[in-house]
Amino acid sequence: QVQLVESGGGLVQPGGSLNLSCVASGSIFYIGHMGWFRQAPGKQRELVASVAVLGNTNYTDSAKGRFTISRDNAKNMVILQMNNLKPEDTAVYFCNANKVRRTWLDQFTEYWGRGTQVTVSS
Repeated sequence: QVQLVESGGGLVQPGGSLNLSCVASGSIFYIGHMGWFRQAPGKQRELVASVAVLGNTNYTDSAKGRFTISRDNAKNMVILQMNNLKPEDTAVYFCNANKVRRTWLDQFTEYWGRGTQVTVSS
């Protein structure tokens, strides 16, 4: 079984910064994409940023220029650096690993972390 463990959420003032980390553990052969989604109260879960195994990145428009996603393939880790945070960034942030193979024979599977709360408030 593959588990995703997130860390780094918390309370920060507007304009502040936070780093979110996620490590995938278990028997892993390949992870195609790692990324972060968020869900605010009463809203649908949305993609914040993702990074492919070769380093290609994708950001939602509201994150461009403020957030940076990076990945360490050797550690199966993904990090989201969030700068100039705004109250509208407040949400539960979920780590996602997509196109995961536990062995080279496996089909692709998707995994989710349990989420970490990010609150931006003065």
